[in-house]
Amino acid sequence: MIDTMRTYEMLEYAAEGDLGIVTLNRPDRRNALSLDLLLELIACFKAISENKEIRVVILAAAGKVFSSGHDLSEMVGRDIGSYRRLFDVCSELMMLIQAIPQPVIAQVQGIATAAGCQLVATCDLAVASDQAAFATPGVKIGLFCTTPMVALTRAIGRKRALQMLLSGEMVNAATAEDWGLVNLVVPTGELTESTRKLARRIADASSLTIALGKQAFYAQIDLDQPKAYAYAKEVMTMNSLAADAQEGIGAFLEKRRPCWAGR
Repeated sequence: MIDTMRTYEMLEYAAEGDLGIVTLNRPDRRNALSLDLLLELIACFKAISENKEIRVVILAAAGKVFSSGHDLSEMVGRDIGSYRRLFDVCSELMMLIQAIPQPVIAQVQGIATAAGCQLVATCDLAVASDQAAFATPGVKIGLFCTTPMVALTRAIGRKRALQMLLSGEMVNAATAEDWGLVNLVVPTGELTESTRKLARRIADASSLTIALGKQAFYAQIDLDQPKAYAYAKEVMTMNSLAADAQEGIGAFLEKRRPCWAGR
């Protein structure tokens, strides 16, 4: 289980019932993803993944900016090993977010750029304030957003991703919703409650079923259709044997609320 007594330097963690709330907490640095913050996020998400009491995770940020991306002050005059280390750790975090059994919802209150935009694109779902905006502006400083490109392309497709990557221009919240970068845009004052409402709706389902479904989604998404169906039918067969599936089917037929066992 997650050590709730641990003190993080650059993020905050809190549990609200079966929701885990992770908050980037470098508002004075626009929540830039320094190496230390990336490492703290990895440690936090790994601990959450082992906590069966947490069903859904919300990734939020303190201050006006969700995240400005990598901390550029750490990227001046370094050697090749330092750059590889930074991008290795960042990639590890992005893959971890999609690998943990709990769905992760980005709660985006402000600007998310470069690796900050990558973080939003990586999360399973995203709810944004109508004041949020998104960009991959690395091209403007001579550093193409190549690693953010991986998540961005998978979220919004080739042409739209290339438009953001090549122009570096900001995309507003409404456009981000239309393009599929975020699921929902709400007024700023409704952001917290709207995100929690979505999280609680997901948390009502069987944690086993949600975990199986999330894992299966990412496993099949890049397969060709015959292989995707071959994989999906095996997962659904095994899911059908689970106690929660039998309970859920029985509850539906008997017109009662299911009682999940998580197995």
